Amino acid sequence: MEPRTRCIIVGGGPAGMVAGLLLARSGVPVAVFEKHKDFLRDFRGDTIHPSTLQLLDELGLMEEFDKINYSKVTQAKFPAQDGIRTTILDLSLVKHPYPFIAMAPQWDFLDLLARAGEDEENFDLRMNCEVTELLTVEDRVVGVRYSGPEGIGEMRALLTIAADGRWSNIRNAAGIAIKEFAVPIDVWWFKISGELNIKNVLSPAFARNRSFVLIPRHGYVQTAMLLPKGKDAELRAEGIEAWHRAIIEAAPELQDGVSALTFEDAKLLDVKLNRAIRWWRRGLLCIGDSAHAMSPVGGVGVNLAVQDAVAAARILAEPLKAGTISDRDVAAVQYRRILPTILVQSAQRIMHLGLQRLMNTSSDVLLPVPIAKILRAFPKLASIPARLLGVGILRERPPEAAKRSSTER
Repeated sequence: MEPRTRCIIVGGGPAGMVAGLLLARSGVPVAVFEKHKDFLRDFRGDTIHPSTLQLLDELGLMEEFDKINYSKVTQAKFPAQDGIRTTILDLSLVKHPYPFIAMAPQWDFLDLLARAGEDEENFDLRMNCEVTELLTVEDRVVGVRYSGPEGIGEMRALLTIAADGRWSNIRNAAGIAIKEFAVPIDVWWFKISGELNIKNVLSPAFARNRSFVLIPRHGYVQTAMLLPKGKDAELRAEGIEAWHRAIIEAAPELQDGVSALTFEDAKLLDVKLNRAIRWWRRGLLCIGDSAHAMSPVGGVGVNLAVQDAVAAARILAEPLKAGTISDRDVAAVQYRRILPTILVQSAQRIMHLGLQRLMNTSSDVLLPVPIAKILRAFPKLASIPARLLGVGILRERPPEAAKRSSTER
């Protein structure tokens, strides 16, 4: 007999794992399909924002998360024209139980969620199982066909959730249309051994025609280098020495770690910004990057995906349990999440224009002195962008049935 469940989730990233865990704790049988045998992947977002940390606390998982070797970022500083680095964002001023961004390897975060799922009888995580096809009856998605260690299989469900990332095969197979936005940048993502002079601070750094974002970690600096869209091969052709010189010019304190870098260490992130016009069709819902690919600017992609998952679980848990889920229920998830998605993507598009101008100038990019003086005179102003970045525009709360205290685990 063909196996059945209430909800199939395709993709074991943050959106898929959070949605699966919350639904399972709410009494909904869930099967999560992850095509890889583990969670170790490049380009996994490492920023865990205050909103997600608060969710972990509500789920009774913060004690386990604290065992991960993560670092904290509390501020962002920008150089001003008078030579003084000025705080433009300060999470420590935000009234929140977790006023910082945790920089944690995403595979550790996902492993934590997987272990929590092991305690739930309704949670079925299937690693090394790739969904290859959607099963449909008339115009409704009724399940999936997959390939796993035991061969080809099929499973049916009331709802299939696509959480398989920005290149979503499930979204494409479902015929869901995407609106693409022009993006002027790509990113090289790499690690430099060493420590920054300023701790717990995210900082931009500049060399001639090169812009970097430096993120402090334990024993190394996670680094993003901005490059014009499609210029990866051209920059590599300039040679390794040119790249090394640019990094040292921008961040002299990291000089000792630069010599060990090879081009193999520079992973290209092909930046995309898009949004599904409608996130669902009958029997199917897209969340996270499957519904809206975000730019890495601001590092908000993981946390928006998690908030999508929380909203989906809260809205859909009861109709899935009752077996009464309808198009109206599924559409309600997009209705709830569309405003923060549009606002964040609009802000990113504006920031892209600034980054494009930045990459086209050979001079240092500096904060004007009048603005810098205002920020120094009224430091609490830095809490406004901090709250928008760290907590978001619309906080989602998990289903009550999914909450736990740390002593309940």
